[in-house]
Amino acid sequence: MRVRVTDEQIAEAIEAVAGDPRFQESVDAVLAGGRPGEMLQTLSLRPEILEGFGCLSEGLYPGGIDERDLKELVLLESSRQNACLFCSGVRTALARSMGMSDEPLDLLDRPEAQTEHQRLALEYKRAALEDSNKVPAELFARLQEAFTDPEIVEITFLIGDIVCLNMFSNCLRVTYHGEYDRAGKEDKR
Repeated sequence: MRVRVTDEQIAEAIEAVAGDPRFQESVDAVLAGGRPGEMLQTLSLRPEILEGFGCLSEGLYPGGIDERDLKELVLLESSRQNACLFCSGVRTALARSMGMSDEPLDLLDRPEAQTEHQRLALEYKRAALEDSNKVPAELFARLQEAFTDPEIVEITFLIGDIVCLNMFSNCLRVTYHGEYDRAGKEDKR
């Protein structure tokens, strides 16, 4: 990680989000004498951004209206495409904990193992990242047949959000250290 974060800065940020279930794992890590994952460590330098990150998560991921498995594949594919080792590690561990696959990255290369909604969302993500100004009208028409407008808005925002987090993590060399490898089964949406 390229930035320095003191234990005091982490404690102050964690204190601000204590009691918020979105940050429970990080709070537990600090209370046990450890540190949260590096993403939350970096955001501890700007507690206001950390709080906003939590609000965004509630409405987008793991919250939101689209299927959780679909969103996980979109997040994982973006993280792989953007070579974000932190996000790829987190997404792989969470997909495993959700029971999606023992090798979630393999799902991205096996369209036959994906639902129609998942294939369509991944196709949209790839088109958006190739050139967001040139998403084919035909693809968007298929999106509108398969998803409601609010679902399309959520998928589109999810794509933009994960690209931002991939860039953030890559620029600051945020590293994944297996914090979610033992995550319990998550509720599927």
